[in-house]
Amino acid sequence: MNQEQREAEWAVWMRAAIGGDERSYRQLLEALAPRLRTTARQRLLRTGCGDGDVEDVVQETMLAIHLKRHTWRVTEPIGPWIAAITRNKLIDVLRRRGRRAELPLDEVLEATLQADAEESGVSIDVTRVLADLGERQRNIIQLVSIEGHSARDAAQRLGITEGALRVALHRSLRALATRLKDESA
Repeated sequence: MNQEQREAEWAVWMRAAIGGDERSYRQLLEALAPRLRTTARQRLLRTGCGDGDVEDVVQETMLAIHLKRHTWRVTEPIGPWIAAITRNKLIDVLRRRGRRAELPLDEVLEATLQADAEESGVSIDVTRVLADLGERQRNIIQLVSIEGHSARDAAQRLGITEGALRVALHRSLRALATRLKDESA
C-alpha cells in the first residue's frame, strides 16, 4: 500500500470516527502509531537528539489528533494535517528539553500556511499569497521553500550572502504570516 492509499484509508476511518464509530477510530490510531513513531525517531535523530523522547512525541500527537479532530476538514487530505500536528508536538518536546528546534525552511513555510489556513478556516492559494509579496521576498521563498534550494545555493543565485538570505527569508515568512492573518481578519 502506498502513502496515498494509506492516507485515503486514514481519511475514511477519521470520517467514520468523527461520526461516532469507535472501531474506526481505534483502527486509525493503531495504524498511525507506528508511522508517528518512525517520523518522531527520524526527526529527533536529525536534530541530534537520541530517540528517548519518541513515545512522548507519539502520545502528544495522538492526544492532539483526538482533541483537534474537529479541525480537520473532511474534504481535505488528512496527511498534511497529521504531519503539521506531529511537527508541532516534536517542537514542543524539543523546547521542553531546552533544545532549539531546527526544521528545514520548507517545513516552516508549510506549517505556517497550514496553521493560518486552519485558524482562518479558509483555503490558501499559495500562488496568490506569494504574488502579494515584494519581488525579493517572493524570490527568496520560491527558491528556498518551494523549489527546495539550499540557503547557500539560493544566496548565490540572488547575489547575496547566506546570512543575508536567512535573515531575509525569516522576514519574508513573517511578512507572509502577517498578510495571511490580515486577510483572515
